Amino acid sequence: MQVTGLYRVTIHMEKDGYQEKLLEIRGEIDAIDEKLLPLFLQRMNCSERVAEIKRGAGIPVYAPKREQEILDRVAERAGAYGPSAKALYSAMMAVSRARQHQLLEGGEELRKLEKTARRTLPAPSRVVCQGVEGAYSHKAANMLYPQAPIAFVPDFRQVFAAVEEEPESLGVLPVENSAAGSVTAVYDLILQYRFYIVGAVDVKVEHCLAAAGEGPVRRVVSHPQGLSQCGEYIKAHGLETVEYSNTAAAAQFVARECPAGTAAICSEEAAEKYGLKILERGIQNEKNNTTRFVVISKEPLLPEDATKISLCFSLPHTTGSLYNVLERFAVCGLNLTKIESRPIPGSAFEYDFYLDFTGCLHHPQTLALICALHDELPRFSFLGNYDERQAAGEA
Repeated sequence: MQVTGLYRVTIHMEKDGYQEKLLEIRGEIDAIDEKLLPLFLQRMNCSERVAEIKRGAGIPVYAPKREQEILDRVAERAGAYGPSAKALYSAMMAVSRARQHQLLEGGEELRKLEKTARRTLPAPSRVVCQGVEGAYSHKAANMLYPQAPIAFVPDFRQVFAAVEEEPESLGVLPVENSAAGSVTAVYDLILQYRFYIVGAVDVKVEHCLAAAGEGPVRRVVSHPQGLSQCGEYIKAHGLETVEYSNTAAAAQFVARECPAGTAAICSEEAAEKYGLKILERGIQNEKNNTTRFVVISKEPLLPEDATKISLCFSLPHTTGSLYNVLERFAVCGLNLTKIESRPIPGSAFEYDFYLDFTGCLHHPQTLALICALHDELPRFSFLGNYDERQAAGEA
């Protein structure tokens, strides 16, 4: 269809009409915002006065019953916009609480820790890893503490027990893999022991298929994470799987027992360590497969230039409680990098949350936020502020 010049003019006129209407409505919005801002500032001034009264009376900042009453009233009066009004007022109350916490300087325990904790740790008496020599945990420990003696224990819990018994020691544990996800058993132990995380490192993981002799391979032995990370190769070759405590321990087992038709999925270093023949390299699903390891300590460490913080807490049984907590990180411009929920032992349908974000406890705004959460949330623990080394090449 041919578009005439008159039709083009009509379209432009209609577009201009829409533009005028849009500008008119935006003008109304700007005028409303001009009225809202002074009211918001007035409300914050009231919050500051409330904080002074609470300081004198020893009243806690967080008043969940009053906040819920306000939210219910607002939702009822807002009609169809009830949920949106609740979200708006919830955000305002969160900002108000944050300001009150800042003025009252709550979280006395954390503020004391920030001032008194060591900025550097002495050389560890030993570094404890799960598994045997040649494990990826061993590789991570060598990257972080190349001069320290390294001890090996059979399982993750014994790493925590060893650090408990010998406070001058450190533990190195895997917590997350880029392909297979979280190592939930380690997160459960972190939440149980609540030791400090004082370091982290990302290790590039390259699995190989290694056997003691010749002959066709019918089954593979490895840690469940190793089997998961090589799932595509295993399925493509129709292999049976046998779970083992550790990838290097699996290599050690195959080397000692020489089971017919059985190979280990392990690192190239582990295969060489235990004298296995490497049948195939790079069998993991993802070529950039990486595992994150953390360092646990019984003693806190707070470097001046630390970049990552880990917290643990549970939540009150109120609608939107998790959203309200996470929103406060956004308000402070802090980037969340990990959130993990784990059931609280002995409690039905109650959970602890493990959370990582980028930040430094020595920054006043970040310290104020964490102190506020410390005072408000059940089962709150500050787990550490540390640096995380990135894998380079083959680490």
